[in-house]
Amino acid sequence: MPQLSDHYVQLSVFVVLFLLVSGMGFVAARWRRPDTLEHLDEWGLGGRNFGSWITWFLLGGDLYTAYTFVAVPALVFGAGAMGFFAVPYTVIVYPMVFLVLVRLWSVSHVHGFVTPADFVRARFGSPTLALSVALAGIVATMPYIALQLVGIESVLKAMGVTGHLPIIVAFTILALYTYNSGLRAPALIAFVKDTLIYLVIIVAVIVIPVKLGGWDVIFGAAEKALSATNPNTGQPRGSILLTANNQLQYVTLAFGSALALFLYPHSITSVLAAKDRNTIKRNMAALPAYSFLLGLIALLGYMALAAGVKPIGADGNTIVPVLFDTHFPAWFTGVAFAAIGIGALVPAAIMSIAAANLFTRNIYKEYLRRDATPQQEAKVSKITSLVVKVGAVACILFLDPQFSIDLQLIGGVIILQTLPSVALGLYTRWFHRGALVAGLVAGLVAGLWMLYTIPNPNTGRAHFGGSAFKLSELGLTDSAVTVYVGFLAVLVNLVVAALLTLALRAAGIPDGEDATRRSDYFADAGDPRVHDLPEITGEAPARSPA
Repeated sequence: MPQLSDHYVQLSVFVVLFLLVSGMGFVAARWRRPDTLEHLDEWGLGGRNFGSWITWFLLGGDLYTAYTFVAVPALVFGAGAMGFFAVPYTVIVYPMVFLVLVRLWSVSHVHGFVTPADFVRARFGSPTLALSVALAGIVATMPYIALQLVGIESVLKAMGVTGHLPIIVAFTILALYTYNSGLRAPALIAFVKDTLIYLVIIVAVIVIPVKLGGWDVIFGAAEKALSATNPNTGQPRGSILLTANNQLQYVTLAFGSALALFLYPHSITSVLAAKDRNTIKRNMAALPAYSFLLGLIALLGYMALAAGVKPIGADGNTIVPVLFDTHFPAWFTGVAFAAIGIGALVPAAIMSIAAANLFTRNIYKEYLRRDATPQQEAKVSKITSLVVKVGAVACILFLDPQFSIDLQLIGGVIILQTLPSVALGLYTRWFHRGALVAGLVAGLVAGLWMLYTIPNPNTGRAHFGGSAFKLSELGLTDSAVTVYVGFLAVLVNLVVAALLTLALRAAGIPDGEDATRRSDYFADAGDPRVHDLPEITGEAPARSPA
């Protein structure tokens, strides 16, 4: 176990940079200062006026989290080629979501939608479906926030810092400046976060291979280490190339993850904060630069294998911090640790804002207080964002960190079930609203059942041991071929929704009313139909005309 007395330099650099960005979080309330932050369009969406550069850093900071920084190399370290699934999925995701997000931006700005559930409510005329989408978003987001704490905890362990007090202090500061500044805080901090991560990774892929003897040595050592027998399974611990049994899992995991990425509420929040359609288009073209960075991050797993790095205790997420600690001077290790720590602040802030907005708009306003004023909405959302962060800290304090990781795994399957109503709903209303609700429930039941049946031989757990479901369980093959649970679950969702839509149409069951028009999906900034920020008065804003 690392000793704190050996890491004072790293800790000092970490604390200084952490306090610097925290100060930026509070100052952000004055950045692009509006007349008031007492409105969700201002507090929760940054005034809907972020340009291309701000949006690029915000989305990058939102999607490439501290957990990505430590978990992707850890997966490569433990399993080999399978860990690279994150690289192709972040390549294919942007062309796909290009077709969706521009339309979502337009219709949301015409009608003043703040959340994806707002859109579903108007598109299908179904409060029940909107509530289902909102709850799915909140449940899927909560463990994702907790995983950012796992990222911070990994660097603290590497510095010999024990106990949960530092994490509580860090998230308390995060909670305060998010409450104060809203989405402007993570938008401003994202500039520092992404710059630090680019710096650290570029230096790492140059310096560490030189110290280890070159890439041929690294790949050779990684292949040898991965071919060793795992005593828990009796099989090789991994492979440097995909095998016949995990190729389908790799493809479906990459594709399913790509479908899920921009269904997460925090991703949509960052998109809706953009000032026009062209900003979204430019970002979908430029964001693959982060995919190149992600590929370099994944290679850290092979470097750790070649360097003979051992995780701290049984925590595989400490692989990267230990690698940095043993191959960089103390001051630069502190910078690297700060990059990971700050990398947790940006996504955690955006996620908490997104979850709070879902609760406020689609539960509080829809079911508890329909006449809520903009000030009341903003106040409820601010308070909810604090509650969400407290819940994330509670996950770390009272749950096994591995369980938090399992919850995030479940969250990915959950958020995928909103694809028919949110993503496909932007193009078609063919699905019946009742069928969409039934499909979502069927997908959730199928997904959770499959996840429940998957064991983890490394930990001895009989259930929720991963996302690789054996097709032999369905009688489709006698081999050990596996497939991503989320992919199968969303297929069940779509089949149920399609068949039930046909049945409900045949039975003459009336559908909900569509409050949107075709032209709404093509509106841009400057269009007279685009939603303006309401006057901040004591009255609730009037609904946008259909």
